[in-house]
Amino acid sequence: MIEFRNVDFSIGGNPILRDISFRVPRGKTKVILGPSGSGKSTVLRLLIGLYRPDRGEIFVDGEDISRVSAARLRQIRSRMGMVFQQGALFDSMTVGENVGYALLEAQGDDESDVEEPVRHYLELVGLDPDLIDRMPDQLSGGMQRRVAIARALAALDPVLLLYDEPTTGLDPQSAERITDLILRLRDAHGKTAIMVTHDIADAFKVADDVTILERGSVVFEGTGDELARASKPFINEFLAPFRKAIAAAQQQFQAAPRGPSGPSAAPHEGGRA
Repeated sequence: MIEFRNVDFSIGGNPILRDISFRVPRGKTKVILGPSGSGKSTVLRLLIGLYRPDRGEIFVDGEDISRVSAARLRQIRSRMGMVFQQGALFDSMTVGENVGYALLEAQGDDESDVEEPVRHYLELVGLDPDLIDRMPDQLSGGMQRRVAIARALAALDPVLLLYDEPTTGLDPQSAERITDLILRLRDAHGKTAIMVTHDIADAFKVADDVTILERGSVVFEGTGDELARASKPFINEFLAPFRKAIAAAQQQFQAAPRGPSGPSAAPHEGGRA
């Protein structure tokens, strides 16, 4: 379980986050929305320990990470997988080397020892394991993003996944594959997740609940249905351009068949973009 409790954070005396509080139960997906500059990505950086809060507490499974030693923070961070904006793959490494990097760092194995788990993680995200020897620039943007998710999963099979704008810049079909994968990792594999996004349709599709930030403060906390009914002036202004997308996303999600383990796995995708 993740909890931010009355967290303040500033840089150079400029407030970035003010009195932030929210919870993410185990196995659930929290989506953080808000305008550019509202502090969304800062929440993720605090959670992985790149920043320390000025005030407040950040709990990971009951342990306040803002007060632990650097060594203990590294141990806690090993249970998290981070998917950065644009994927942030290493251009000079193959797909297999990108995915296997965390395994080699953690276990000190030879490259030949991690090939099998690398293929497993590529298959898990719906990619052809034979892409292992391709370079990132030989893949489509959506495939690169899934390689980034495979790399995050390979980091000692984390219990918490953090997604920073995972569908930005993707075509609608590729974006849908990514959100389907996020749902499958939650429903079939029990992954807890926090996703920062600007995409309202993505938020309504994957979120168990939503937090909206404005100028570093929480202005909404609740489910997607509660957000669609919210009447605060800022919420109405923020959502106004997206009302049609919200209605379409809710209708599509409610109509989609969902088995006991969530959306079915996508078939393997391979080949050159």
